[in-house]
Amino acid sequence: MLEKLVERKDQLEKDLRDFIRKRDELNELSKEFAEKRNELNKRTREILERVRALKKERDELNAKARELRVQRKELHKKVDGLYKELDKLRRNIDKGGRPLGEIEKEIRKLEFRQQTAVLTIEKERALVERIAKLKRELEQRKEQLEKHEEFRRLISEIKKFKEEVRALTEELKKYQESADKVHAEIVELLKEVDETRKKADEMHERFLNSRKEADRYHAEIIKTRKDIKDLEKVIKALKLKQSKSKEQKEKEELMKRAREIYEMFKKGEKLETEDILLLQRAGLI
Repeated sequence: MLEKLVERKDQLEKDLRDFIRKRDELNELSKEFAEKRNELNKRTREILERVRALKKERDELNAKARELRVQRKELHKKVDGLYKELDKLRRNIDKGGRPLGEIEKEIRKLEFRQQTAVLTIEKERALVERIAKLKRELEQRKEQLEKHEEFRRLISEIKKFKEEVRALTEELKKYQESADKVHAEIVELLKEVDETRKKADEMHERFLNSRKEADRYHAEIIKTRKDIKDLEKVIKALKLKQSKSKEQKEKEELMKRAREIYEMFKKGEKLETEDILLLQRAGLI
């Protein structure tokens, strides 16, 4: 019985060492997963901070573009107003023909369509030809009327404002392109955020699983240590019991021998020194 209990205790001690090793390995693995997760979360925060800065930059660019559109719109109004004056003057000078302002508006409308619409080759060619024809008509009409001083002044004003419109359009284009470029960078960074968050979630899931497994082994360690302690108590009690049994047996054998020697003593037989010492140990003399 005692031997089996000792074997069981040895096995539990071996199991305990294995449990401790596995728990420590899992805790180390959990630490690695947590570090990777934290690095990914840090990277996500850095990217989002960059995104916030870029959004601010994009919004500022878009705001500037809106300001330029308003300014350009105001210039267009001035140009249209001058064309109305020009047409009024033209009607006084030139009694027939289409108003120049209408021609100018149609040209702008067609040019905008050419820039923004998706057209077939045939339709685009027809559109280009129409724009060219209107521009020729506009220039021919202007040439006829430029001999008049007031007309030349109005044309000069129109050209000046149209040059300002052109300059604003170029500046507006730069702001729009910059805003689009910043927006594209934001989109790419947000994609990276999605990826890093996904990886961080995976690392966190692994962290939780390894911690859960480590806790399971830790619970086994606590239980095994308790089982070992309980076994040690039982083994100690059994060894003590066996020790007492052996002592009792030796004492019984001593008393038996002592009684035999004591009978010899009573009969007057000669006793050896060892026999006398044994009688003393037995308490018979």
